[in-house]
Amino acid sequence: MLSSNRLRVLLEVFRTGSIAGAARVLRLSPSAVSHQLSRLEQEAGVGLVERNPQSLRLTEAGRRLALRAQEVVDIIEAAEKDLLAQARVDAGELRIGFFASAGYRLLPLALSRFASRYPQVALDLVEGQPYELLPDLERGALDVLVVFEHALDPWKCPEGVEVVHLFDEPQLLVVPAGHPAGMRPKVRLAELAEEPWITTFGAEHPVSILERAGTLEGFSPQIRCRSDHYEVTIGLVRAGLGVALVPSLGLHGVSGLQICRLTTPNLFRRIGVARRPTNPNPAAISFLAYLRTASAQLRNSLEPALR
Repeated sequence: MLSSNRLRVLLEVFRTGSIAGAARVLRLSPSAVSHQLSRLEQEAGVGLVERNPQSLRLTEAGRRLALRAQEVVDIIEAAEKDLLAQARVDAGELRIGFFASAGYRLLPLALSRFASRYPQVALDLVEGQPYELLPDLERGALDVLVVFEHALDPWKCPEGVEVVHLFDEPQLLVVPAGHPAGMRPKVRLAELAEEPWITTFGAEHPVSILERAGTLEGFSPQIRCRSDHYEVTIGLVRAGLGVALVPSLGLHGVSGLQICRLTTPNLFRRIGVARRPTNPNPAAISFLAYLRTASAQLRNSLEPALR
């Protein structure tokens, strides 16, 4: 394999037209430059320079390799600039994965402050379920991943990944305006066993958290519709087509329905951020602090006021 350092020597000989000129640019002795050229010829297996007592010139192979050397040097210099940028918090790139309801308030709050402080950091945002995006985090395609874990459906963190806990987010009962359950401060899930339900598809398996909770409460929910989009769920509940469990992050700015607390235990999600501890990206480390601050701000306002 050709040495990039020796290619630089050849390139400077080509640019300056002499060993002495290359030595001045590279801050080497002429003998060191000559030695590096000889080593490069051995690596290339072909003569690169023609030497005579008063002059030196490149062979055709030497000129062609010098032009290629310029390309190699350009690539190396670009890579060095990228590395330098990544070593600074105020430059480089930050790749963030997140689930949809984290994109309503939590992520925008953290990102608005982070982007204001570090406007030169390029942001690459990818939406998806945690189980879908975890492989991207593991292989380095993402720097951080905002995740959730249901208390009734825990998952094991992959090797080489750690999850930093941010806060616990309650699941709330959503019913149409005027529903009797909405008139009470707290409701037991089993009291709505006969209601039609709007629920999710589940994550890696078809059983939703509602169905898991219903089993623990001794009933099997009557599912009218499944959707992983909380806007759809809320719209159907508002229209009187059923009731639903919706996490607090998914209920920002809703109207025309009632929101109830539940007495059923373990109906909450653990919100966290997954990362690789070995990831050296300083922007990822800094962003975690902004995410913690945003989480603290949201923590006390997650449960909407009951009407």
